[in-house]
Amino acid sequence: MGSLFRSETMCLAQLFLQSGTAYECLSALGEKGLVQFRDLNQNVSSFQRKFVGEVKRCEELERILAYLVQEINRADIPLPEGETSPPAPPLKQVLEMQEQLQKLEVELREVTKNKEKLRKNLLELIEYTHMLRVTKTFVKRNVEFEPTYEEFPPLENDSLLDYSCMQRLGAKLGFVSGLINQGKVEAFEKMLWRVCKGYTIVTYAELDEPLEDPETGEVIKWYVFLISFWGEQIGHKVKKICDCYHCHVYPYPNTAEERKEIQEGLNTRIQDLYTVLHKTEDYLRQVLCKAAESVYSHVIQVKKMKAIYHMLNMCSFDVTNKCLIAEVWCPEADLHELRRALEEGSRESGATIPSFMNTIPTKETPPTLIRTNKFTEGFQNIVDAYGVGSYREVNPALFTIITFPFLFAVMFGDFGHGFVMFLFALLLVLNENHPRLNQSQEIMRMFFNGRYILLLMGLFSVYTGLIYNDCFSKSVNLFGSGWSVSAMYSSSHTPAEQKKMGLWNDSVVRHNRVLQLDPSIPGVFQGPYPLGIDPIWNLATNRLTFLNSFKMKMSVILGIIHMTFGVILGIFNHLHFRKKFNIYLVSVPELLFMLCIFGYLIFMIVYKWLVYSAETSRVAPSILIEFINMFLFPASETNGLYSGQSGYTLIRKDSEEEVSLLGSQDIEEGNNQIEDGYREMMCEEFNFGEILMTQVIHSIEYCLGCISNTASYLRLWALSLAHAQLSDVLWTMLVRVGLRVDTTYGVLLLLPVIALFAVLTVFILLIMEGLSAFLHAIRLHWVEFQNKFYVGAGTKFVPFSFRLLSSKFSDDVA
Repeated sequence: MGSLFRSETMCLAQLFLQSGTAYECLSALGEKGLVQFRDLNQNVSSFQRKFVGEVKRCEELERILAYLVQEINRADIPLPEGETSPPAPPLKQVLEMQEQLQKLEVELREVTKNKEKLRKNLLELIEYTHMLRVTKTFVKRNVEFEPTYEEFPPLENDSLLDYSCMQRLGAKLGFVSGLINQGKVEAFEKMLWRVCKGYTIVTYAELDEPLEDPETGEVIKWYVFLISFWGEQIGHKVKKICDCYHCHVYPYPNTAEERKEIQEGLNTRIQDLYTVLHKTEDYLRQVLCKAAESVYSHVIQVKKMKAIYHMLNMCSFDVTNKCLIAEVWCPEADLHELRRALEEGSRESGATIPSFMNTIPTKETPPTLIRTNKFTEGFQNIVDAYGVGSYREVNPALFTIITFPFLFAVMFGDFGHGFVMFLFALLLVLNENHPRLNQSQEIMRMFFNGRYILLLMGLFSVYTGLIYNDCFSKSVNLFGSGWSVSAMYSSSHTPAEQKKMGLWNDSVVRHNRVLQLDPSIPGVFQGPYPLGIDPIWNLATNRLTFLNSFKMKMSVILGIIHMTFGVILGIFNHLHFRKKFNIYLVSVPELLFMLCIFGYLIFMIVYKWLVYSAETSRVAPSILIEFINMFLFPASETNGLYSGQSGYTLIRKDSEEEVSLLGSQDIEEGNNQIEDGYREMMCEEFNFGEILMTQVIHSIEYCLGCISNTASYLRLWALSLAHAQLSDVLWTMLVRVGLRVDTTYGVLLLLPVIALFAVLTVFILLIMEGLSAFLHAIRLHWVEFQNKFYVGAGTKFVPFSFRLLSSKFSDDVA
């Protein structure tokens, strides 16, 4: 039972660390995870501590590494995660590592900046090419035209877009061309019309394919526009409007030869930019691939280094400032490992004076350490969710390993459902080393962390399902029923004998839809079923009544045994903490109250099961009525379970005066004893009133709690009934309907019916009902069981361990 029954014995140790070896010693302690540091500088601000500069350096390195990880992820380069964790870097290598990372960051930022510039130029040139291609047909120019001033020709025969017509009008025609976002076209056109008062002509054309925005990198749809205007003032307004709507404006060629030259130049520059950009990307990828090889080790090393300096900031210096003093909590069983870690750190630093430790006495309450493994960790987490155990008190997790899955199985008892849950948990256990399970989503990770709890829950549910003889709401006849129907039907008896004995005949069988088996008739009941409930009860009309009586009494018995065991565990706490008076004045009265009332209730249940048979069952008294009469003292005599149970006889009939005088005398003597005791307690400065009120409240709470807690265990019966009825309804509404269809369409209908039955079974009966039973089992342990002995007011032991540091790159980027 060892450490799981009770928390580890802790001691307070004082570490004397030489200034030159403190870093290496804490690095060795962090690898082993042995001690929890106490902050000796609580009154000192975080910005005024000794090693705040080193912490800032580590944060700067974390920022650089986060940038590297971000760029590596953006380049789709896999990040290798090593299986082994590298140690914290020596102090001699820290400056070298910082210099390398800073140099790498500067180089990456410069290369990335050049790459973005090249990419932006390339996108602009591509846009310019598309603009020239689309606007080629917008305006027809007469290249051979020479401007002359002649009489105005009729305007209705010429187009306003004809350049020669504009020249004959003597106006100066200008053009602005570019690209605009598709969503801004309508507003852009309206603004041009209102500002320029109709002195512009706007022509649009949508590009066939979306292009990437050079500024934002977003791929969007673009419109190519060409604006014709008259006059310089209108031109300035048009250009300002284009700037306001973030249009990408490009020069418009005046002649066809200029257009052709620009097009050829663009093609050459685009091809050159593609070549340069590819070389830049290749170089950047080489740099990132080289950085990805060591980024994992750097991330872990920087985290460890930062954790070391955080712990050093919790230490204090001696008067000479040459030695650091730290106070740590350490399990007594690990003191030799602590000394070995200090020696190892001193040896690695090459110091002539080694660091050492001393244990110091203290009256402070140590933290609670309970060692767990992958099997017990889930059950310990259930207990810790209620409250971390006080130092050295009994740990309920040891018993929760058995009681929790068992109480869950009582509510979830079904052989088929439990076997499905067991197979699912077994699959998780067998593949627990698979990396995808450790990195799965939150819900799946929750199932994975509780895989051993699910395994035992499924296994115990298989057992209780065999006891209930319930498999997907159907009974299984493994050993043959103990009831015989043929014994109820006998033709050898006369009609009078048949009527007297309650036997069946042909008339009874034909005219009665429901037939009753009488176990008092010889040969009808041949003996109990070897394991669990007899399968014949699955056919009985009073099946629900029988199972309700059985499960209700079973729930009360299990609940009282569970609570009594909790009170007994409280005695172990009192023995350990040497509180003998609590044993005699608290635990023993609690046990007497529990056993004399509720233990007697169990006795009556078992006694009635054993004594009364099928012949005498009709005259058996009600346990509930007898239990109530035990407190009400009825005036009339009742038939008890056994002779002498009901009623009482006075040995001496005292008069009311004698009784009243005797009572007043006892009260006076009691008052005198209380006064004498009070004087003694006052001499010892003992606060009797506070203790009295505490015990009175505790007594009332315990007595009322026993009643409510016993009733609370009836949830075992209620949830078991609900689970069985839901399973029966699901079978009746789906599988039974599919099985009743004729053979022509039955096979085709049965496949989807079974598939739907399987889906609903998993989501309703396994997940929803399983979660409900899980929560109720937690409540029974937290409220009804643990409050009998478990305080849960401790603080958890959190060691300085590098294993607690996260090694995921996503955490670093965040």
